[in-house]
Amino acid sequence: MRAFMAVEVPSAIIGKILNVQKQLGMADAHVKFVEGENLHFTVKFFGDITPEQAKQITQITEHRLEDQHAFPMYVKGTGVFPNLERARVVWLGVENPERFSQLQETLDQDWIRMGFRKERDYIPHLTIGRIKGPRNRNNLIHKIKELENVEIGPLNVEKLILKKSDLTPVGPMYTDMYEFPLG
Repeated sequence: MRAFMAVEVPSAIIGKILNVQKQLGMADAHVKFVEGENLHFTVKFFGDITPEQAKQITQITEHRLEDQHAFPMYVKGTGVFPNLERARVVWLGVENPERFSQLQETLDQDWIRMGFRKERDYIPHLTIGRIKGPRNRNNLIHKIKELENVEIGPLNVEKLILKKSDLTPVGPMYTDMYEFPLG
């Protein structure tokens, strides 16, 4: 099964995110936007895992989060990966990423020991779209620059969720497998 660890986006800010997607959509570029119900911050994409690995991920994560407390983040700013010239992913950023990055790095060390690949240059971000082709790319880049300081709002990171991802012809379907509350 394909799986990943995530932080969900609260419904209180999904409307603002969808509004940013709508504004970017006015560029009439070839972008596949992430549906509101699928919006999340990826902490770690594991890829295909076995039930035994899922159990081990669960045990490690529970242990690591015993002393972790909920923390606030502020979603702000639009950008792209890898860069404007070769943009493939459109994202929203985090104004205060330190706690999130620290949590991800701590967990990643344990997951690396399980045999998963280390995350390179991890940057907390919320993927909101994937660029699928060159149509009106310059218009899209212009819109992204216009929205580079857009303010989405606060969210409180209160739990991580291990999610299963099933790829379907209409897009990915996510199923929550396990929740890990932060104190």
